[in-house]
Amino acid sequence: MTEVAASDNAQPAKTKKQAVKIREMTIDDLADVFHLGEHLFVARKAPNTYRAWDEYEVADLFYSDTEFCLVAEHENEIIGFALGTTVSKNRSAWKYGYLLWLGVLPEYQRSGIAERLFYRFKSIMLHDGVRILVVDTEADNMPAIHFFEHQGFGNPQQHVYLTMNLDQERQRMKKRENGH
Repeated sequence: MTEVAASDNAQPAKTKKQAVKIREMTIDDLADVFHLGEHLFVARKAPNTYRAWDEYEVADLFYSDTEFCLVAEHENEIIGFALGTTVSKNRSAWKYGYLLWLGVLPEYQRSGIAERLFYRFKSIMLHDGVRILVVDTEADNMPAIHFFEHQGFGNPQQHVYLTMNLDQERQRMKKRENGH
């Protein structure tokens, strides 16, 4: 389940936006990312039954898919992150990207940090050959649903799976790279 942490009373941090660096996560970031997620992703009325925020998931994602784990850093502090993976299926030419977690400290929300993390994540997925990008969230997580729809996702399903077909954009990218 992709989670987007949201806070109704968070104020935009426009002056801080320019100083925020989006970079690949390192092993030294594991504890900070875990503790930030622990702060952002607390159990709500009905906690998710198939996946919850824990140190094992963070470490497993980092060690298996380091290139799909990003952090947002401001003044040497981790203020946000995006963690994902890819899925390939036998007998299928399609490669799927899956954004599992996206979170930003409340005081930095609504300042474009989540968008910057997502844009970098999507770019990495495109370069890795991903054709469909998937996120999922709880049906009542309207901040997450609106955020992802704003990023170009659509086709919500009953369990609120949102997909973005990257195939056409990937083909345009290849044409540009080949000088067409």
